[in-house]
Order: sequence, then structure tokens, then C-alpha cells
Amino acid sequence: MVPILAPEQSATHDVTNQAPALAPYDASDDAALVEGLRREDAAWAEEDVRRLGRLAGGEEAQSWGEQANRFTPELRTHDRFGNRVDEVDFHPSWHRLTDVAVAEGLAAAPWADERPGAHVARTAKGLVWGHTEVGHGCPTSMTYAAVPALRRQPELAAVYEPLLVSRVYDPGLRLPSGKRGLLAGMGMTEKQGGSDVRTNTTTASPTAEPGVYTLRGHKWFTSAPMCDVFLVLAQAPGGLSCFLVPRILPDGTRNTFRIQRLKDKLGNRSNASSEPEFDNTVAWLVGPEGQGVKTIIEMVNCTRLDCVMTTATLMRKTLVEAGHHTRHRAAFGALLVDQPLMRNVLADLALESEAATTLTLRLAGAADRAVRGDAQEQAFRRIATAVGKYWVTKRGPAFTAEALECLGGNGYVEESGMPRHYREAPLLSIWEGSGNVNALDVLRALGRAPDTADALFAELSPARGADAHLDAAVVRLKDTLSDPALAERGARRLVELMALTLQGALLVRHAPAAVADAFCATRLGGDWGNAFGTLPASADLDSILGRALPGSASLG
Repeated sequence: MVPILAPEQSATHDVTNQAPALAPYDASDDAALVEGLRREDAAWAEEDVRRLGRLAGGEEAQSWGEQANRFTPELRTHDRFGNRVDEVDFHPSWHRLTDVAVAEGLAAAPWADERPGAHVARTAKGLVWGHTEVGHGCPTSMTYAAVPALRRQPELAAVYEPLLVSRVYDPGLRLPSGKRGLLAGMGMTEKQGGSDVRTNTTTASPTAEPGVYTLRGHKWFTSAPMCDVFLVLAQAPGGLSCFLVPRILPDGTRNTFRIQRLKDKLGNRSNASSEPEFDNTVAWLVGPEGQGVKTIIEMVNCTRLDCVMTTATLMRKTLVEAGHHTRHRAAFGALLVDQPLMRNVLADLALESEAATTLTLRLAGAADRAVRGDAQEQAFRRIATAVGKYWVTKRGPAFTAEALECLGGNGYVEESGMPRHYREAPLLSIWEGSGNVNALDVLRALGRAPDTADALFAELSPARGADAHLDAAVVRLKDTLSDPALAERGARRLVELMALTLQGALLVRHAPAAVADAFCATRLGGDWGNAFGTLPASADLDSILGRALPGSASLG
């Protein structure tokens, strides 16, 4: 008979050479983030950003992010009695994440804050709170973006803006005037047109009451359907127009907002994305008839900034995970972080992450000063936001894949969290216009508003003479823009050059020489391979890693 061993005798191995859990950690421990916060007029928010960073990296908040994605939203179209309710139920962790986000001002609070740098402070907080998970940032982002569009209709803004800028998360479908805070969504795309919103078929019919219409149609991709109000595009008699659609009408009854289904998405699974149907749905006109795109474009500019911010957040989060793992995992007789090739990979990722974070905060600074009336910053924001949206979000999937690979098989399993970040990354280059849409928007800006190019070169000018690779790139950019044969087919090459030149200039001005030199030599000078981890021998890996991952400077 085979003897039965006691439990302590039956173990086949001891667990060794595994990295401990990262949490708790400080998500705000990022030199590029803190320096950018101070530089862009929001030093007054540093203490709050650091506090939020510690909360974001804590075990409880990290578990909220995991649970919100494991227990995904569920659609209830009817109640037990057969009444249409169109409710979406979320796990409590989603509500905890959103409650913190709204309380910290990540929704529309900056619009009620007169301090210079208020929009920068919000972006910096997003860069750290996103270390939990980024799906719940969708409704807060749209709420933030809804305010400037709603201001096109002052009488509506007077009613709804005080509740949109609130720092109180008050979920549930109830009469807006009886709530302590509101969230806003938007519905633009339809199945036949996607980004070509001018082909929308949803109709808006005027009623006898001025400014009140009824909508009929089917939206294809409306995220966060549990929001209280939505900005929607529809075809009115005067052309494509913008409308405010409440879920609950002023008399307390439910507006017709039939959620036909929730999307089964690649990532962003904590956030519900839906297909709502409008049928005699009450809506109020926002802005003049026929100017729907012009009315809602400010909303798009705001959400594009958040796409850049969220990608930079994913980059930083996955870099921190990779750095933590390599500091504790040994292979072939040494810790991974001590091995020259791994250090090259980590340093290369660190350059990309810092460039993305620095650009994000510069764009936030431009947004803050633009809404306060700075014409130069308005022109810069107009072109640079589209440039940043195109390039940074394009870099996200490749970056997160490389960071995941630093963990090897450990990074490929769901428990590590890395697959969730990897699935999330492609969304940011799709949401608010794919790469082609943003590249073409840059061309339109150059054609319709020549001051945008002047504003871009004014931003590059202070870095002149500091780096030969950067100077050469600026010359190439000027030559490209002066070419009369500049055509749509080359838009991606142009925007890529704009983005890299802008990032290089910002790093030359604001980052340590080791970071700026390596970035310009590789991204602008061509001394680089076709994958991360191909930095040249001249790159100061120790200085780069010491800045990006404190504790790594003396290794290797």
C-alpha cells in the first residue's frame, strides 16, 4: 500500500524566484509627472496628486480595478413585471473607483475652478488614478468634455452645469434636479457611418415648444449608458445638430432610451458600451441647427486629451510593473534588471513613457490657458492635441506588449493584470477618431488655420541649437510643410514627424540630458532599431533608469 503523506510532506516544491506583489506602491512616484505638474502652473495640486497616487497604488484600490473588470456590467432591459427599465448594473468596485474619481475632480470640476492650472491638476490626477484601471475614466472624461459644448446653450448650462461640475458621485436614474451630481455621455457614431458623423440617419423633429425636439434613430457605440444626460448628434431640418438627451425627463418619467445590447469588447470591459435606440425621444437643441459638429468639437478636443493621458498612464503603469518584476526575478545567474539587454529594453520604454507624460502635461497646460483666452495656446492646442492623439495612442499597444514581455509567461496570465492593460491600449487610438481621422484633422487645421503651424514652430523654437538631431528634424518638418505636393496619403508621416519633433523639443528643454540625448538620437537621429531595446551604446542607461525607476541607477 502507498503511504498517505501528511500535507507538509506532500509539497513538491517551494515557491522561489517570484516577484512579490507590487502593491502597495506610490503611483505618483514619477519625476516627469511631478516636474510637468509644477511647470504647467499646477504646483498647488502636488500634495493632492501625491496623496491620490498613494491611494491608487494601495492594495484596496488595485483590487477594485481587478474586480471591476472581472465582474463586468450587466444589462437589464426589463423589470420582473415586464416594464422596460434599460438599467446597467455594475459591481460595487466600479462605483468605488468612480466615487473617488469624481470626488478628486476627474469629472467636470475644473470648469468651476478659477485657479490657473486647474485642468493640468485634473490631468495629473488622471495619470495616477488610472493606475487602478482606466475603464471608469470613460464617463468622467465625457462629463468633463460636455461642459464647454453645453455652454453653447446658456439656458441649459445654467440648469445642468452646476450638477456636472459637482464632486459628488450620485449614481442611479432619478430626476436630475434632485441629484447631487450628474454624469454625461455622448452619442455620435452610427453603424452606417462610424467617424463620418455627417452621414448620421437619426432624425430630430421640432415640436411646438421652442428648442425641444424628438429623436428617432439607433446609435452604434454609446459608452456609459448609465449616465444622466447625453450629447447626441441628429439630423434636424437645418442639418446635423447637437442635442441634449436626459434619461429622466423634468416630470420624472423615463425618456425613451432603449438599450438594445452591450458591446462585447476586446478590452475596456469594466465600462459598458451600448447601442441605444431613440423613438420619440425628447431632446433639447444645443447650439444652432446645422452646427452640430462645430458645437461638439470642443467636447472632442477634451476627450482626445484624455486619450493621450490614458495611454501615458498605461505606459507608466506597465513600465512600473516591468521594473518591479525585473528587480526581483533572476535568470541565468543574475537579476533581470542587472542584465545589459534587459536594461536596454527598460530604458527604451522609460524614454517613451517620459515623452508621453511630458507631452500630455504640455497639452493639458495648453488646454488650461486656451480656455482662459490665450490665443497662442488656442492655436497650439488645436493642432498639438490631434498630433498627440495620433502618435501617443499609436505607441500604446506596442509599448504595453513589450512591458508584458518583460514579465515573460508571468505577464501573459490574467492574474498579473498585464493582459488587461494590453487589451485596453488599442482603444485609445480608436476612441475619438482612429489614426487616419486625427492625421486628416491635422491637415485640415493646417489648411484652415495657418496660425496653428506658427504656434507649433513657436513651441519648437526655444529648443533650437540644443541638439543637432532635433534641429535637423525641425528643418525636415519645415521642408515637408512647404512642399506644394503635400497630400493626404502622406499625412501619417507628417504627423509622426510633428509628434516626435515636439516630444524631442520638450525633452531637450525640460528633461535631463541623458533622457533628451537618447530620445533625439533614436527617434529623430535614426540610431535605433525597429523594436524597443535597441538603444545605442552611447545611451546612458543608468541615468535613464535611475530617473524612471528609482532604485535601478546603480544596478548593472
